[in-house]
Amino acid sequence: MPDGERIIELDRLLQSQGFGSRKMCRKLIATGAFAIDGVVHDNPRESIDPSGLRFTLDGEPWEYREHVYVLLNKPAGYECSTSPTHHEGVHSLLPLPLAVRGVQPAGRLDQDTTGMLLLSDDGPFLHAMMSPRRHVPKRYVATTKHPVTEDMLKALREGVLLRDETEPLAATDVMSPSLHEIALTITQGKYHQVKRMVAAAGNRVEGLVRTAIGGLPMGTLGPGEWRYLSPEELLSLPYDIPASGK
Repeated sequence: MPDGERIIELDRLLQSQGFGSRKMCRKLIATGAFAIDGVVHDNPRESIDPSGLRFTLDGEPWEYREHVYVLLNKPAGYECSTSPTHHEGVHSLLPLPLAVRGVQPAGRLDQDTTGMLLLSDDGPFLHAMMSPRRHVPKRYVATTKHPVTEDMLKALREGVLLRDETEPLAATDVMSPSLHEIALTITQGKYHQVKRMVAAAGNRVEGLVRTAIGGLPMGTLGPGEWRYLSPEELLSLPYDIPASGK
């Protein structure tokens, strides 16, 4: 049901946005921490239409979002896991409410790979971004150990056979921005695919950054920075976002 056709109690609203258990949210509201347009609402059982709702909690502005779609510029040294083992997880780069409401990465980047990472709490969206059947294009720039040759670029365009694969894998939009860089787009999403493809072409990846997913570029975010995707940006991705999804 669209947001505009349903009513929700304030404590449930805050809980849905990642501000803790329903009991914790009741306490926040009862202490006067929740306000709309500067007016305090301290009754946890008050019902409200969440459509387009903007509110403050302890003075910090928030917007109600049925689902969140986040773009993060992942730095090196972070794991794309909710239970990281050797490095900090990417969730530590986000506000706590986003982690509490369960945002997950749409695919993973190695801890030493940097760049564009999408996260969401929308399960169908995550599945669409990661499903091999969707062939979502992802663009990377690899820094190489050895100088890039035209033969290497040709091999990547025509396809290289990786270990444990039965068919060659080819990249598109393959080019060399500099003597030690290869920019390429892949759609298959195999394990360590770019590193393995470059190795099969006769070189070695020393650094890797993802710069675009689908028709969406990473833009000007600095390492560790994040932002919500706009409705227009979501349209550039191969997924039909529900009308109420913001």
